[in-house]
Amino acid sequence: MKRLNDELTVSPQMPLDAVNDIAGAGFKTIVCNRPDNEDPGQPSFAEVEAKAKSLGLAAVFLPVASGNVSDTDADAFAKVLSEAEKPVFAYCRSGTRCTILWSLASAGNLPVEDIVKTAAGAGYDMSPLAPRIAARS
Repeated sequence: MKRLNDELTVSPQMPLDAVNDIAGAGFKTIVCNRPDNEDPGQPSFAEVEAKAKSLGLAAVFLPVASGNVSDTDADAFAKVLSEAEKPVFAYCRSGTRCTILWSLASAGNLPVEDIVKTAAGAGYDMSPLAPRIAARS
């Protein structure tokens, strides 16, 4: 898990049993940015959602194809973050997609340098994305 800010932590794919730990850590919403069946053996969103709901967590399915994050996806992610009960735990295959979505969604709200620095602090290099973030500002 990599904390981007007080409201959002991103993560690579986790096993279904990790939802217990996510709930125990105080997260209120899980966001899945990974399409079902992207890799063999990954839990389906329906499984994650059922487990999350059984533990009192909200679950949101916002699948984004790897390497193909659109501005529309970023806008949808921004909407989810604005409406979700916090803190939010978002996951994809590696956490990079979630971080790209957050970076693009944060454009205009945070300076580009702060977005890139925050992502780097969590282990994600968003510097190649800086011109696109700036263009969205």
